[in-house]
Order: sequence, then C-alpha cells, then structure tokens
Amino acid sequence: MGEGRRTDYNQRQPRKRQGLALHPIARESRLTCVFRLATIRSRVCQSRKLDHMTLFLRASSLRQFRLLPAAALLFAAHSVFAETPAATTTAPPVQDRASSYYHYGLAHLYEDMAVSAGRSDYATQAVEEYKLALNADPNSQQLQDGLADLYFKIGRIREAVSAAQDRIAKDPNDVEAHELLGKVYLRSLGDVQTPQSGQILKLAIAEYEKLAQLKPKDIETHLLLGQLYGLNHDSVKAEAQFKQAQKIDANSEEVALNMARLYSDEGDANRAAEVLNGVPVDDRSARLEYALGTTYDQLKKPQEAAAAYQRSLDQEPGNIDTERGLANALLMQGKLDEALKILNEIVAAEPQDAQSQIHISEIERRQGHYDQALATLEKAKPLAQNSLELSYNEALIYDSLGRYDDATGVLTKLVSDTAHADGKYSDGEKANRSIFLDRLGIIYREENKTADAVAAYQQLVDLGGEYAKGGYQGQVDAYRDAHLWKDATVAAAAAAKASPKDQATQLMYAGQLADTGQAEQGIALAKAQLSAAGNTADDRDTYLALTQIYTRLKRWPDAAAALDNAAGLSTKPDEKLYVYFLRGVLADRQKHYDEAETEFHKALAIDSQNATILNYLGYMLADRGVKLPEALAMIRKAVELDPQNGAYLDSLGWVYFKSGQYDLAEANLRKAMERMSTDPTVHDHLGEVYEKTGKLKLAVEQWQRSMTEYAHSLPADADPADVAKVQHKLENARVKLAKLSPESAK
Repeated sequence: MGEGRRTDYNQRQPRKRQGLALHPIARESRLTCVFRLATIRSRVCQSRKLDHMTLFLRASSLRQFRLLPAAALLFAAHSVFAETPAATTTAPPVQDRASSYYHYGLAHLYEDMAVSAGRSDYATQAVEEYKLALNADPNSQQLQDGLADLYFKIGRIREAVSAAQDRIAKDPNDVEAHELLGKVYLRSLGDVQTPQSGQILKLAIAEYEKLAQLKPKDIETHLLLGQLYGLNHDSVKAEAQFKQAQKIDANSEEVALNMARLYSDEGDANRAAEVLNGVPVDDRSARLEYALGTTYDQLKKPQEAAAAYQRSLDQEPGNIDTERGLANALLMQGKLDEALKILNEIVAAEPQDAQSQIHISEIERRQGHYDQALATLEKAKPLAQNSLELSYNEALIYDSLGRYDDATGVLTKLVSDTAHADGKYSDGEKANRSIFLDRLGIIYREENKTADAVAAYQQLVDLGGEYAKGGYQGQVDAYRDAHLWKDATVAAAAAAKASPKDQATQLMYAGQLADTGQAEQGIALAKAQLSAAGNTADDRDTYLALTQIYTRLKRWPDAAAALDNAAGLSTKPDEKLYVYFLRGVLADRQKHYDEAETEFHKALAIDSQNATILNYLGYMLADRGVKLPEALAMIRKAVELDPQNGAYLDSLGWVYFKSGQYDLAEANLRKAMERMSTDPTVHDHLGEVYEKTGKLKLAVEQWQRSMTEYAHSLPADADPADVAKVQHKLENARVKLAKLSPESAK
C-alpha cells in the first residue's frame, strides 16, 4: 500500500480546517471524536467551494500557465464592469474569409504549441492571430468566442470579460459568452473570500440563471446554479435546481451528491443519507460511497460508515482519505486492532500524517500501552505543533499513568491558550473548552481538590447554554464526591434558581433533595416538570428522573410505574436502550438477577459498545461469582473504552479477585482507589485482596477506611447489609491480627 495510494477526493480541492468542532460522545475520546467530525465535514463540503469548479477548470487547455491571483482577478473584473464602453454605430465591415480562416488556423496551432511546450510567448502569438482573423471576419461569433475563451485561459481576465460583454451586447442570448462570464465569476469565487465576493456571487448567479433559461436541459448548469444558491444561503432555490437536474437525469450521481451536501449543510444528515442510499448499491461509485460514509459519521453510525468506506475501498484500493475514514469508523466501534492496522499502513505510506499518529496513540492508550502512546505522540509533535487534539490526548495519557500534576498542567495550558479576554467564543471554541474544562474538573475530583474542580466547572457555567448545565452538574458532583452534601445541595439550589425554567437543572435539584432527606420535596419538584398531558419528549426525561429517584429510595412499584411511562414515550433505539438499562438496574437492586441480565442484554443488543452497561452487567456477574470469563470480557471492554474511569477499574479488580488473579486485582483496585478514594466499596474490595494475600494489617486499614466512608455516605449508597458485612470482616481481622506476633503481622 505504498505508491499506489491516492488522495483523489481532497486533491480536487483544498481542505478547509474548521477548527475543533467537537461533538461530544459518551466516552473519554469525545475530543477525538470531535476532531473527526470537523475533518469529515471538510471532506464532504470541500470548503463549500463548488466541487464543479473542476468542470470548467478541466475545460482550460492552457492549465500549465500561471493564473492571476484572486485579488487581481476580482480587481480586473470589477474594473471592466465599471468601464465597459457604450456601443457605437459603425459601418458594415468588409469580410475576407480566406484570410480569416488562415489566421484562425495559425491561432489554433499556436494554442496547441503553447499547451505542449508550456510557453507563454506562443499563447501571446495565438492571441495576435485571433485578432488578425477577426480583422478579416469581424462578425464571426466563433472567432469572438474563441478569443474571449483564450483570454480567460491565460489569465487575461479584463480582456476576457470585455470580449464576452461585447458579444452579449450584440446578442443577449449568446450562450458561449454567458458561459465565459460564468467561468470568470466562478474562478474568482473559488480562490479566496474578499470584500467583493458578495458582488461576484450575485453576478455569477445572474449568469447561470440566464444559462438555465438558454439551456434548460443542461444538467451541469442546474447543478452549478444550485451550488451558487447554496453559497448564497438560499437553500430553497438550491434544492429546486438540484431537483430540476434530477428530472433531467434521475440516475445522476452528481445530483445525488449535491443534494446530499445541501441537506448535510442544513444539518439534516438523515435526509442526506436517504438521498445517497437512493442510488442502488451496484450503481454507486467509490466517491458516492465515501460521501455516504462521511454522512454516517455525522449520524454517529460507525458500523454503517465502516461498511460504506469499505465498499469505496473495494472500488479504489489504496485511497488514503477513505482508509482514514474506515479507521476512524472502526475506532468508534471499539475495533482497536483493526483500526490500528489501517492507521499503521497509512503512516507507513505518509509519515507526515500527524492526525493518524495521534489516533494510533489513542489506541495504544486505550489498550493500556501508556509509555508507547506517549512515544507516538512525541513523534507526532513536530508535525502538529499547535494541535489541541494532540495536547488533549497527552493529558489523557498522563491521567491514565496517575501523573495528575502533568495532566492538569497540560489541560490548564489548553484552557489558557484558548481563552478570549472578552469571553466571546465561537461554537467550536466553546465545544473545545467544555471538553478541556470537564476533564480538568474530573482530574481535580480524582485528586480530592474539590475547590479547584468547582472553579473549573464554573468556567463551564460561564460558557452559557447547555455548557452551563454541565458546569452546574459538575459542581454538584464534585461536592458529592467529597461527601460535602450540604454544599452539593446549595450548589444545586443555586443552579435551579439561575435556570428556573430549565427542566434538566430542576430535575438535578430534585434528585439532590430526594437524596438528602427531603424526598417528598424532591419528588414534588420532579413531578412539577411534567406537562398537563404527560406525553411529550420532555415528559419522558422527567419520568426517567423519577425512576431513578424512586429506585434510590427503594420505592420499587413507583419506580416501575414511572419507567413504564417513560417506555411508552421511547421510540428511538437509544431511548429504548436507556429504558432497558434502568429496568436492569431496578431488577438488580431487588436481586432479580436473571431479569436484570435479560434487560442488560437487550440494551447491549442496541449498543454493544456501551461502557456503562458493559461494566454494570460485568460487575453484577462478578460480584455473584458467576460467568466470570464473560464478566471479565465485558469489564475489560468497558475499561478499554474509558481507561480513566475509577468505577470500571474497581470492577476489573474485583473480577480478577473473584478469578483468583490477586496481583492483577490489587493493581487495578489501587488504581481505582486513587480515583475514588471516598468510595467505601473500593476500600472493601482492596481489603479482601489484602486479606487473601496475607497482608492482614493492610486489610484492616482498608476496612476501617471503608467504614469511615460509609459513615459519611448518603443512605441510598450505604445499604445496611453491606455495612454490616464490612463491619464483620473488620472485627474478625482485628481478632486475627491481635493473635499474631508483631513480626508476622503485616
């Protein structure tokens, strides 16, 4: 896969990086996922610079000559528009067709020689011969159009526009002249944006509207006009032109691609996918399959995206852009080994591809090869010195290694470097900062630096909108992690007061009230969020919140009733998935394990890569000591998807303990304890490992710490039966320890 590789799709036009348009996903690689989504859009939209610009550029036989820069083109065109002289009346010219034909032949010959030799003097001579031919036959439309077209090809835009306008003055329906003016305006638009771009766009639209009248059956004209309308943000007219083109050729791939791009630009990726899927599979080109893959990426359907990319590669093996798309889709599915193989092949072919090296590092991190992941990033740094994604991934590796100061240092710098003094940010910048700040808050929470975590989340609140909700929730969670229940309630109350009409914030406050001894007030506040009919999408969220409140209060019938109401309003697969998950949790809490397992498997059938469900089911099986190989596989997958998650690391340590692999159990439980030092269950598990391995003194210390944390826990998190078990283990261990000599007690 070396010399045969191509990057055809992005060689056609330059890529347009749109910053870090991060779209969050459910695991730690949201930033990566956000980076992928910005690259995908640049490939599909091609910078919104008209894919069909290539149609008229290919028509230029003198493409070897250097064209004028955009600013010069626009200035020349603008000058011509202002300086076109008025038509004057002249005597009928005398024709000499023999002489005209002779000079036309020489002009054509010089033009061909200019192409083959790449010499501008031949092009100049061709112009002179065209002029001599026109002197002999001034009324020849063919000669006039030929000279105007030659001017355009060699970059003499002023003369090209002047000649075309002269032709239109004589014949308003001169198709070739209108086409030439359209080419001039399109080329000007296709370079860079200038203050005159709006004027040029209007002129281009006017020319192609005229051409659509003169050539109503020309599909290319309708496509170009539709693209111009799209640039002018007139989606209704753009769609009308594309549909007109579709009437001319219902099987046109170009029509499908343009319509899909329009719908994608409007944010309707589902409709874009529908258009592309309307083309029969056997009739799809590699280019169309590639576009379909990027559309599925937007829809967060990695399995379908991977299939489309693979079909594209089957037709055009070695296309690196398509291989990148396939690797990213596999990465999103958690197929790390398959993605890594493709990425390594890409880097072997293109060693300067920093993005692929960053993704390789991500895979190495998720596989637990942290030193190797850091080394890969070091190789990528010279190629992407200002990459926010690279720095973010570096912070994640430091976090995984427990190098918290290094991790927070990198993240703090990212937050500082992306800060604006006026506090104003674009949507993409807000998305980036939200990810940096959220991870910074999480690491501070892991270090028990509650004040720092709250401060980081306050910066999220300052971003406003949906980010503010996440910031408020983060502050409440930070206080809850530290068992500062009063502070958590105060923070939740402040959030609810700041956003009195926001349902999610009110439900968060309701849950906090219910958890802290004000159950009825919390339930009443949650119910107050229901509509009169009780059957809206927002009502579904309220019923789900009530389900969780009732479950934590052990009011099982009420929880089941609320969940049934939510299920009735759940129609989409991801909505049904969450219902199945909560049914499983409800059954598990009542010790109906078979029922719980069935519900969890229903959820995993919808999303087999859901780390939360994989961990919950795996832990439920491991805690009972059943199906341990299956439990281990699920928990390892969850950790692979989210290596920094302390709860998942605790589950992994516990399943290793249940399997008799005590060294691995201790290693993972110690990692979990570093991240969840106030969780009584983690300390209990580590105490079990220490007792089993003969470290009785350490076991006593862990069980003592577990009892301390239980004493500071919420009632919903401190089941009396669990507390009693830890107390019993602690007392027995103390008795055993007292019988041992100081030398043998460890």
